[in-house]
Amino acid sequence: MLKVAVFGAKGRMGVEVCRAVEAADDLELVAALDVGDDPALAVDSDVAIDFTVPDAVMGNLEWCAAQGVHAVVGTTGFTPERLDRVRELFADGRANAIVASNYSIGSLLMMKFAEIAAPFFESVEIIELHHPMKVDAPSGTAITTAGRIAAARATAGLGETPDATETDPHGARGAKIDGISVHSVRQRGLFANQEVRFGNEGEQLVIAENGFTRASYMPGVIAAVRAVPGLPGVTVGIESLLGI
Repeated sequence: MLKVAVFGAKGRMGVEVCRAVEAADDLELVAALDVGDDPALAVDSDVAIDFTVPDAVMGNLEWCAAQGVHAVVGTTGFTPERLDRVRELFADGRANAIVASNYSIGSLLMMKFAEIAAPFFESVEIIELHHPMKVDAPSGTAITTAGRIAAARATAGLGETPDATETDPHGARGAKIDGISVHSVRQRGLFANQEVRFGNEGEQLVIAENGFTRASYMPGVIAAVRAVPGLPGVTVGIESLLGI
């Protein structure tokens, strides 16, 4: 029985995570913490799950590493520099960490399929669509997807995607992430959706993943909680846990 603490327990994701932990036969929820709570309430936990905000997550990870508590992180906003800092925190082997931009199995498969398709198409763009309460844009998943597509294109020797646009004063062509155009939509009625649109002369391939509730992330989160005690150091992403 693994004892689990949740940071960000009153947030939209945190509430769902607490439910999922309580529903698992081999996990015990021993602490549910939010803003203003003393992290010491989680001192008896084996694993802490963090779904907070970028301003809070690093402090929580410092506490986990110091206390020898394993960490599973779903908070977004991790730059390469931040990941390097996490590796430093967990370098002494007392505890391990998993940091993932997405715990949805459908999203992970979407990214894998996009990576496979990338070398075969001249054009590619990403459209990510989320609910209007999401605070960051583009989404962490879109950024990760763009990076993986760009790497696959570079390995295949592909150059820039064709685009004759010369004037775009309003940014209609979207953000450029590793050379890939990414467009963000924030609209009431949506939850978490992403399309990767590939094109060649005369054909198009669209890979789409649609999430409808936060429950879709829970199988990935619970898999990470169960795996993290046996994964030394810092693991980025959960694809290896799922065989993707």
